[in-house]
Amino acid sequence: MNLIGAVGAIAWICMVTSPAQADLFRVGRLVCSADARVGLIVGSTQSLRCVFHNTRPARQYIYAGRISRMGLDIGLTQGGVLSWAVLAKNSRIGRATMRGTYVGASGHVALGPGLGANVLIGGSRRSVVLQPLSVELSVGINLAIGVTRLTLGSGGRQ
Repeated sequence: MNLIGAVGAIAWICMVTSPAQADLFRVGRLVCSADARVGLIVGSTQSLRCVFHNTRPARQYIYAGRISRMGLDIGLTQGGVLSWAVLAKNSRIGRATMRGTYVGASGHVALGPGLGANVLIGGSRRSVVLQPLSVELSVGINLAIGVTRLTLGSGGRQ
């Protein structure tokens, strides 16, 4: 029960410390599939394959990604799916806009099925926010709380 409380606390901190959203537009959704992860007590790294679903015009852009967590990270998961609402300072999102590095806070707990939360800011000139919280679904035994870094780069054909 304390594990669920810890993830809840991280989610609350992420919402409180997130930037003002008044001048941001919701431009789409970023959905990433993750490889298996082994928590090495002080951190972990996962490879991702991400698809950005732009709302206007309706397009998809594919990215290769890597997510690294620093902090308490114990256990292992079989991979999973992460999904973020994408907010930006303007509504024009192109093929390269999502490329870059995003940094923020995260928490994840799994005992069988797992759930996580991530709030990340970055991208092209720090103009993209992955918000309000990602939904991370996985299967495994894991507890992770700390700082997260997501890097998105070219992912191949659209």
